[in-house]
Parts: sequence; C-alpha cells; structure tokens
Amino acid sequence: MSLRTTLFISTLSAAALLAGCATNASQSPELIRYKIPNSSFPISNAVEVPPGASTIYLSGKVPAMQDKSKAANDPAAYGGDTEGQTVNVLKSIDAQLKSMGLTMSDVIKMQVFLVKDPAKGNKMDFAGFMKGYTQFFGTAEQPHLPSRSAFEIAALANPAYLVEIEVVAVRGAKSVTR
Repeated sequence: MSLRTTLFISTLSAAALLAGCATNASQSPELIRYKIPNSSFPISNAVEVPPGASTIYLSGKVPAMQDKSKAANDPAAYGGDTEGQTVNVLKSIDAQLKSMGLTMSDVIKMQVFLVKDPAKGNKMDFAGFMKGYTQFFGTAEQPHLPSRSAFEIAALANPAYLVEIEVVAVRGAKSVTR
C-alpha cells in the first residue's frame, strides 16, 4: 500500500470517528424518571441521572414576604396557608432556575419541610401543599415529576413559615419517563 493510500484511509477513518463522536455529542443523554407502579400520585418513584449531566443543588427556599402591611411573624405576610406559601416558594424556585437557564422540568429531586399549621388544628397541611405543588408538577405544560420526600418538622427559622423546599435539578439531559 502506498503512503498516499495509507494517509487517505487514515484520514477517512479519523473523519468517520469524529463524525460518530459529533453525532453522539449532539444527542442529550437520557435522564430516566421511573413511575410509581399502579399509581397516579404526582411524583417519580426514582430518577436516574446519566453520566455527563450536571447536577445543581438549590438551597432550601422559604416563602418571600408578599404583604408588607402584615407583621413579619404573621403567615398571611408570606402567602397565608400552606397552599399559598407553597406556591410562593415554588415561584421563587422557578425564578432562580430560569436565571440559571433551567426550568421546573429540570427538577429531579425535592425535599419538603412542613410545619404544623395552627389554623389546621396544629396538623401538617399536606393536602394544602399538594394543591400548590400540582400547579407546577404533573401538569400538561410541565409533566415531569421529581422524586420527592415530605417531612413534618417542629419549626422553621420564622414562626410564620409553614413551608421550606429544596430541590436538585439536572442540566444537559433529555427527560424520559418509564
């Protein structure tokens, strides 16, 4: 084989190899969300993050003050009940994600901390939380569900807070549900 033929074959092989790499690089790896078997509950049973995807951990968010005419220790200043405070917190998380080039559909894990609500007989208002949560997850516009844990805790930093939420998001992966 001549030197010219060897160089030609080597160049073609390198081009084919690079073309294959370029094709694979342009395809996002799959982030797999596993459904809870036989359930319509709006969370994922598990989420599998592929190699090469970036994981972003957001610190816990509490409700932002919405009504400055109320006292700082009044739940009404932060959205009122658990549902209102949940919506407040999730809007804040949504805004932070958008500022980072992400959306709520990139959220893969959520931890929720709920305080007993004095207006609900000093019980955690999980139903109120779910009413707020389902405005952001499992909707026609945003069907991707994170894995999630919810805890009743004794208190948060401000006695008016009923909710704190922290999330983990992923960048660089296409979401599929199984």
